[in-house]
Amino acid sequence: MAFPDGNRHTPSATPTPSSTESAPGDSRRISRRALLALGVGGFAIGTGEFVIMGLLPDAAADLRISIPEAGHLISAYALGVVIGAPLLAVLGARWPRRNLLIALMAVFAAGNVASALVPGYASMLVARLLTGFPHGTYFGVAALVAAGLVPREKRAQAVGLVMLGLTTATLIGVPIAAAIGQWLGWRAAFALVGAIGAVTVLLVWRWVPFEAADIHASPLRELSALARKQVWLTLGIGAIGFGGMFAVFSYIKPTMIELAHMPAGGIPFVLALFGVGMVIGNLAGSRLADKALMPTIGGLLVWSALVLGLFVLTAPHVWLASANVLLIGTVVALGPALQIRLMDVAGDAQTLAAALNHSAFNMANALGAWLGGVTIAAGMGWASTGWVGLLLALGGLVVYGASLAVSPKARRQALA
Repeated sequence: MAFPDGNRHTPSATPTPSSTESAPGDSRRISRRALLALGVGGFAIGTGEFVIMGLLPDAAADLRISIPEAGHLISAYALGVVIGAPLLAVLGARWPRRNLLIALMAVFAAGNVASALVPGYASMLVARLLTGFPHGTYFGVAALVAAGLVPREKRAQAVGLVMLGLTTATLIGVPIAAAIGQWLGWRAAFALVGAIGAVTVLLVWRWVPFEAADIHASPLRELSALARKQVWLTLGIGAIGFGGMFAVFSYIKPTMIELAHMPAGGIPFVLALFGVGMVIGNLAGSRLADKALMPTIGGLLVWSALVLGLFVLTAPHVWLASANVLLIGTVVALGPALQIRLMDVAGDAQTLAAALNHSAFNMANALGAWLGGVTIAAGMGWASTGWVGLLLALGGLVVYGASLAVSPKARRQALA
């Protein structure tokens, strides 16, 4: 059976929902259920990744460390994503994708349960590091499975629905988990995320169709992605061009309080606006990517430069800055588009390339937050993060231009 991602799969010996003929209505129902299951996993991961940011003072007090030291728990998770994504993608190359998704989510769930139970700071760092390992591979494999469930012209929308779980987590999951953490103790938030992960394991097992592994898959074939110039250029677009969003958002709370003089009680409203922007961007961006992939990537980088540069002007004004934050949230639309681009340029090394997309996003997070902090520490003011965002978006455009320059096919797509 040929799938839109370019891989070939050997039919399973036992008839399954995906390997037996079914009516169109049954096929659509199977696809909807599978996408829902994959999206719940994205919701769990998004909640688990971001909830600690609102509970750092509680974690620091309980672990008897400073708040900056507690911030290392965030860094440990991000490091786990960067290391785990390529490692697990290569090691899981021969696994059937549904089985790999189940294993990855089981590890994620167990890591969050461990985070709720381990006693000290050192053991918590290890727990957060290991919990981050499945993150990138899960999203990469889930994107491949989602793309294989729909016609080729709807791949980005299917990937967008998986990513919708992540963006919805910032709007719903994180506030709920944070509230539970405040009520029952910060560790309870991780216990909740572990429970959502366990539910995801069950849903993926029940609703995601089984397809036997590609008999030609191997770790060496997956590593061949690293020899493809367009794979590196696409990852570069994400690692640099996406960093601008994190440069601004990482410091949005002190910027709104110190520069725009917003009361601290208004910050949740601003965070909610960012979440709304992410949801809008994810849905709109995936539709645009299905219509014209390369023009969408270029257009989104230009859009990112505009809304991030605008923040330099709007940051001192509460309502203008708040509206600007919503627009900055829409930059997440780059995610589904870059994921599909990697599928198109990775050849047979689909799993590794798809997983590396999320390593690139976490590198963008680290790069943007670091450069934003550098400008603030240098005395350039809170609004200077907007300049950092603008420059990073333009840097992404430079890499995008390089991608077009070395690929006549991509150039034709961008000009079509």
